[in-house]
Amino acid sequence: MEPSFFERVYRLVRQIPRGRVASYGQIAALLGHPQAARTVGWALNALRGSEVADVPWQRVINSAGRISISRADLGADLQRALLEEEGVAFDARGYVDWKRFGWAGLEWREIEGLWGDVKI
Repeated sequence: MEPSFFERVYRLVRQIPRGRVASYGQIAALLGHPQAARTVGWALNALRGSEVADVPWQRVINSAGRISISRADLGADLQRALLEEEGVAFDARGYVDWKRFGWAGLEWREIEGLWGDVKI
């Protein structure tokens, strides 16, 4: 069975290493849907229970390099604290340096491998 778009987001976000960040748009583009940045946000917003600990949602920020989360239980302060624990630094205005902390992503063949034998 083909994984849903949300499940693809989760599998890809799990690949972001500690101390690195990606943007919502980058995740969408890596999944072959460059216009779906908002849907990536919805997928991460839909995480519940043990999924929150299993998917490193905190490593996805907006393309400007800032936190833009709107969940009461997983707020911006928590996201920043989790990223800082991983070594990600913020400047005085709350921005992350993409050159220093940005994740390069995966090659398409590596992304396809996340789905197993399923062709997307």
